[in-house]
Amino acid sequence: MESLCSLYKKIIVLTVYAPAKINLVLEVLGKNNDYHRISSIVQSIDLCDVLNFQLDEEICFECDVPSLKCDNLVTQAATLLKESTKCSLGARIELRKHIPWGVGLGGGSSDAAVTLLALNELWGLGLPISELVRLASKLGSDVPFFIHKGTALVEGKGEKVTPQPSLPSTCFVLLVPPLPKISDKTKQMYNNLNSAYFTEGHFVQQALSSLKQGKAIDPGLMFNVFERVAFDFFPGLDKYRKTLEEAGAPGVYLAGSGPCLFTFFSEERKTGELFARLKKHGLECYLASSFPR
Repeated sequence: MESLCSLYKKIIVLTVYAPAKINLVLEVLGKNNDYHRISSIVQSIDLCDVLNFQLDEEICFECDVPSLKCDNLVTQAATLLKESTKCSLGARIELRKHIPWGVGLGGGSSDAAVTLLALNELWGLGLPISELVRLASKLGSDVPFFIHKGTALVEGKGEKVTPQPSLPSTCFVLLVPPLPKISDKTKQMYNNLNSAYFTEGHFVQQALSSLKQGKAIDPGLMFNVFERVAFDFFPGLDKYRKTLEEAGAPGVYLAGSGPCLFTFFSEERKTGELFARLKKHGLECYLASSFPR
């Protein structure tokens, strides 16, 4: 008689979408020992990686980008969940990348979060969201947000996530500048911040007030502390900001720690027109919409 695991391997394939994110507002409030205290409004968007999960006896991982296969957060997440629950099962995991990596969109963190969520279901563990968030915080500062997705206030090191009213339907154009990948980019960006760049959270609080009233966030409240250092840190980035502006972007913002840039509209038509103009320049750009919880 075939084992239950063998039968499941034949019939169960769980497909999950891992969305990217942008920081609508990102403030650093101060520094505690070796980490910076943040206050951020984060929004998931419908630019997604795709992961397939199938029950297996061991954890096996494949990725369509060979350079991302080693030491991937997906494998780390699966191993952490297996070891922390003493689960005897494994899984074959396949990742198809669609989110540009290393540009501030959180794709690797999102992949890790959906791995925790998917394996919690596939392995029948029944862990509550609070426990998955606790495990996620061990994997990286952006991972806990992706357990919730949608619109959320993220605080501390990233481990404190408070879901918020959904952002009104918004369309985004993302531009990924053709700049070299930088090792330990986010850590270096934080190291370039000094106390003069710290704020008191007032951008976040005013933006939260708008969300609670069902309004879009005023562009004047869109703030990202990394913009203070990014245009020196990434040589040539300012050129692409000007390209977006000249193409008709009403405002240009840095996605996370960059170097991806984005703009947004409430009208899909205007978004498509800007996207088309950028594509004519041969630039790597993406259309996306706000992704609900």
